[in-house]
Amino acid sequence: MSDFYSENQRELQDRFSTRPLADRLQEMIVHAALSEEDVAFITGRDFFFLATVDADGHPTVSYKGGRTGFVSVVENQLRIPCFDGNGMFLSMGNIKTTAKVGLLFMDFEVPKRLRVQGSARLVESSAPGVLAFIEVAPTSIFVNCPRYIHRYQRVEDAKHAPQADGSAPVAEWKRLDAMQDVLPEADRKAVAGVGTVDLEEGMRKFNRGEG
Repeated sequence: MSDFYSENQRELQDRFSTRPLADRLQEMIVHAALSEEDVAFITGRDFFFLATVDADGHPTVSYKGGRTGFVSVVENQLRIPCFDGNGMFLSMGNIKTTAKVGLLFMDFEVPKRLRVQGSARLVESSAPGVLAFIEVAPTSIFVNCPRYIHRYQRVEDAKHAPQADGSAPVAEWKRLDAMQDVLPEADRKAVAGVGTVDLEEGMRKFNRGEG
């Protein structure tokens, strides 16, 4: 990982006299193989943040959530299920284009955070409720100081996080009248079982956090 720092990062380290500090941190905390502690932390999470980059170098970052342990680790690779989303496929499309990803795993109660940078690919899925899997081969893994992490308490699971059999309630926004003509057939059938809502009611639910 001799190329861990870019030329511009080095320029800033020299400007603010932190190059020796940066080198020591890289030596002490940056590694490419997941440790037992890393694996335990990752598989104990029920969410993380995923950063990807498109063909023009524009980044996007997404929150990814599921049941505790939904991210698994096999032979030093992370395996992440892609659940039903909004159909834009920003993260998955970027992975197919550039493959470079950054993942941030957080525990707001301890607090603690772990960063994973690497290359990703999409893998076909036959698992219920999983569109595809993202497999990430890490290149850099490291913890960060927790001093600026605000401490929060976990309250409850998201009701829409898929169960082991892939089942989950219909997303509230998919029930909007304005969405019915563009939903995939399977979603239209699911909405038919629970009914539609108008935009005003849908926005009230959205603003109350009812996804």
